[in-house]
Amino acid sequence: MKQKLLLLTLASLLIVLLVPIWQTPAESSEPGKKEVVVVLHGLARSNTAMWRLKQRLEEADFHVETIGYASLNRTSQQIIQEISQQINDCCRSISNRVHFVGHSLGGLLIRAYLVDSRPDNLGRVVLIGTPNRGSEIADYANGKWWGHLAGPAALSLGTTEESFPNTLPEPDYPVGVIAGVRSSDNDELIPGLDDGLVSVESTKLDKMQDFMVVPSGHSMMRYNNQVADQTIHFLRMGRFNKSENL
Repeated sequence: MKQKLLLLTLASLLIVLLVPIWQTPAESSEPGKKEVVVVLHGLARSNTAMWRLKQRLEEADFHVETIGYASLNRTSQQIIQEISQQINDCCRSISNRVHFVGHSLGGLLIRAYLVDSRPDNLGRVVLIGTPNRGSEIADYANGKWWGHLAGPAALSLGTTEESFPNTLPEPDYPVGVIAGVRSSDNDELIPGLDDGLVSVESTKLDKMQDFMVVPSGHSMMRYNNQVADQTIHFLRMGRFNKSENL
């Protein structure tokens, strides 16, 4: 069984790494009077990976800034420096309210950015499938001969007290957390319900303003209509529409 789990985990990792991760420049235009949403993608993706959520947010009359970053062979701190420069460039001069939405690692990067660079006009934050308490998959990959393929940022996402997620302070701003649930071959590695990579319990924060579970796998959450609906609802209202919960 352990051999099967190792092969399945390695296969999942390789699939992620083989997905094209080219970056396009952060898309920017004048927001006018619209509220702004800064969107960050997850590990081994690009800002184009968030195209569907960006489209839904724009249809809801938000101005969207998508932030891209390279995540392989880089540390979490190096990535934070890169995204901080982009966010500052696009949003520091904006007087409208600025919200943040992050998928997976993108959510952790938002939390890290807001520790030292929280704007005065900060609105609300939505974290989608974000391993706020770390990922058992990262624990499993650490120490394996193939683990280095994911890069230092991915390996820093474990569940130990010293991991990147667990060294971030609890947020003191409005945060809504969306977790996914899907049966997967990684269920034996991940305790409780999970989205295939991140457990539901790991997404939770002590000081989150609201919490939502949707039936979706980890990667597909960024295309999920219910995720988009709930994200928009939280940005507008500061809470999720629980009538749509599982």
